[in-house]
Amino acid sequence: MSPAAILSLLRHAVRFLSVVAVACTLHLYLYPLIRGCAFPLPPTAASNASDAISSSSAFDETLRQHVSGPTGISAPFRLLALGDPQLEGDTAIRNYGRPNFLHLEWAIRHLTWQTEQPSLRKRFRQVAHDLIDVFFDDIPDTLESWRKHVDLFGNDYYLAHIYRTLHWWTKPTHVTVLGDLLGSQWIRDPEFNRRATRFWNRSFSGAERIPDEVAQFPAEEYNVSGVLGVDDSEAAVWQRRLINVVGNHDVGYAGDMTPERLERFELAFGKASYELRFELPIEDPVINATVFDLEKNPGSNRLPPELRIVNINNMNLDTPALNQSLQDKTYAFINAVIHTSSAVEFKGHFTLVLTHMPLYKPEGVCVDAPFFDFHEDGGGVKEQNQLSADASRGFLEGIYGLNGDVNAPAGGTGRRGIILNGHDHEGCDTYHYINQSIPREERRWNVTRWGAAKDNQLPTTPGLPGIREITVRSMMADFDGNAGLLSIWFDQDAWEWKYEFATCALGRQYYWWFVHVFDIILIIVLVAYGALEISIMSGFNAERWLEARYFGPPSPELFDPVKHLRSIEAYRKATQRPCNEE
Repeated sequence: MSPAAILSLLRHAVRFLSVVAVACTLHLYLYPLIRGCAFPLPPTAASNASDAISSSSAFDETLRQHVSGPTGISAPFRLLALGDPQLEGDTAIRNYGRPNFLHLEWAIRHLTWQTEQPSLRKRFRQVAHDLIDVFFDDIPDTLESWRKHVDLFGNDYYLAHIYRTLHWWTKPTHVTVLGDLLGSQWIRDPEFNRRATRFWNRSFSGAERIPDEVAQFPAEEYNVSGVLGVDDSEAAVWQRRLINVVGNHDVGYAGDMTPERLERFELAFGKASYELRFELPIEDPVINATVFDLEKNPGSNRLPPELRIVNINNMNLDTPALNQSLQDKTYAFINAVIHTSSAVEFKGHFTLVLTHMPLYKPEGVCVDAPFFDFHEDGGGVKEQNQLSADASRGFLEGIYGLNGDVNAPAGGTGRRGIILNGHDHEGCDTYHYINQSIPREERRWNVTRWGAAKDNQLPTTPGLPGIREITVRSMMADFDGNAGLLSIWFDQDAWEWKYEFATCALGRQYYWWFVHVFDIILIIVLVAYGALEISIMSGFNAERWLEARYFGPPSPELFDPVKHLRSIEAYRKATQRPCNEE
């Protein structure tokens, strides 16, 4: 291949690789747009059907918001739900807490008589053992540790890419991280603080912790946390705030949780248990006149539209617990939630429970089957996949007021709401219900997949009160960088809140790494190629340099005098110049 052909091939290769890099980078940084991710729209905005929501219409509405601004069609409450980021740290590094080449250091110490050995023979034997361990332990461990350092750095920004890109594209009104913010409850305070710093400065850069004065304990007289459906400075503040849920890797299970672990979590990420209340204003005075008023309209069952978010630390609901005082505080909080809830006969309120540990489900419903493990000598719960059936019943019958007795208040239908949690990294979407038509002694809480429940019309069947629970699939790379998109809106005709849920996944971390490494290499190539083009424009003869550097003059053993004379004669004839004129 001639030097000119090599330069031409280089130019075409750079152009082709540049196109590939731009395409992959745009795909990575616009993945929610390319995948059609968007918050579901209220049915009236998406279609004429009362129970259908068009994903294409939701995408079109999101695109319009970016082009022309808010249109007022989107749901007033849009929650970006992220599960189990589990930031790892130094404890995940193989040679954490020791030198990279420990055995080499010991070999040097033995050779320099810095250690005591009974004989010279044993000293050299120990040196030989240490030198062998350098190759079989130190070098592999050091290489793996370097790889893990790079992996941790990349994972922080992989998570950041999910949060930043989805937050930009979908425009949520609120964001929650459903527990297991960090990767271990056993780490010491310095390592905890380092991971917390990485959480706020890398993975969730720009986000804010909810102030303690905003995260309030349930009470009859409460402050409204915000107003929905209004695009103002207060709404912008809530878009930046993270509703952080506490998980087992943050503070431990019931048998591991201590006041010190809970305190450091709350200091870094916010309170472990609190409620937030958001109101939705109704502008029509005629409709407002139908709302319950003790003096003007005492017979109405309509309450002013209100969305109640309850963030619950349910890591120590099951017994035995290591610290009884912490468990008592958790149950006191739940009792306060129940006692300050509106009566089940009233309509207009919606309760969104955010927690980490999923409710009880029999084996086969979700990936995680029921599992409990306990510390020895009655030390408390060591590990669990789900809450116990009794603790789960406290959510269903207590917080939501569901009842298997048809003669219970409101026929046992309870309060409107939904439960979001994490922990099960695979995710699971289920429906909890109880059959009121069977004899009392046979009534049990049943649970089935949400898809099957919809197909069998369980949510709309009388005599089957229930509630939906969504375990959001983890945002970790092994689980495709998933995120949940929950839309909640108010139906004035039915005077009740309605919701819809969607998901959006980035994919494995390998693609994220590939795009960024490919872009870095291409940038280096482009810089080198640009320098070459500039030098050519300045008079540098690249073809002659390539010929001299890589092709060179013909070697003597390949020189043919006859062919050389023939080429001279051919040249003379072509130029029609006799030899004596030269």
